[in-house]
Amino acid sequence: MSKLTEMKSVDFLAALASSAPAPGGGGGAAMAGALAAALASMVCNLTIGKEKFAQQEPEVKELLDEAEEVRQSLLALVEDDAAVFNSFMACYKLPKATEAEKSARIAAIRSAAKQAAEVPLAIARASYRALMLAERLVCIGNPGVITDGACSAILARAALRCAEYNVRINLGLTKDEEYNHGVQAELNNLLKNAEELEAGALALTDKVLE
Repeated sequence: MSKLTEMKSVDFLAALASSAPAPGGGGGAAMAGALAAALASMVCNLTIGKEKFAQQEPEVKELLDEAEEVRQSLLALVEDDAAVFNSFMACYKLPKATEAEKSARIAAIRSAAKQAAEVPLAIARASYRALMLAERLVCIGNPGVITDGACSAILARAALRCAEYNVRINLGLTKDEEYNHGVQAELNNLLKNAEELEAGALALTDKVLE
């Protein structure tokens, strides 16, 4: 099977819609985050090189570099999410005929659950970075494409929220309370800050459109 991110969009969507469990919600979240980062890059590219925005151009160029880095990271995470899911499911096929095999299988499942949580956690972090970029670009980017910046913010927060659910379903299988508490605390912080960033970006967009 070809790499998910090398598929035509219509083929990726068909794979997402199929009965195959991967790609799934995590891959969809990562792709949504990549779309958010791409829109942030678009706002940058439509700001850079225009005389009226010369003052903020150095910062916008830096934002463009970061947006491209985030986009590539999220595209890689589309692939990683499918791979880690397949590895996780392989643990359920381990033998369980003896007590030793049962114990080894349970340990493998718990370890794989952590790995499966780490990928959507990385998606959440990257999507939050995309949201920070979008919020800043709504403030300093070309106002002619401010709605594209707003769309970037909406997509980025949605991607983060989707990723959070994909983390949580795996946390239920780790049986590691300390690990779970730390991850959930980080997610709660990201979600709280993301809500504020999106609200700020949309409020400014609405004001410009009045």
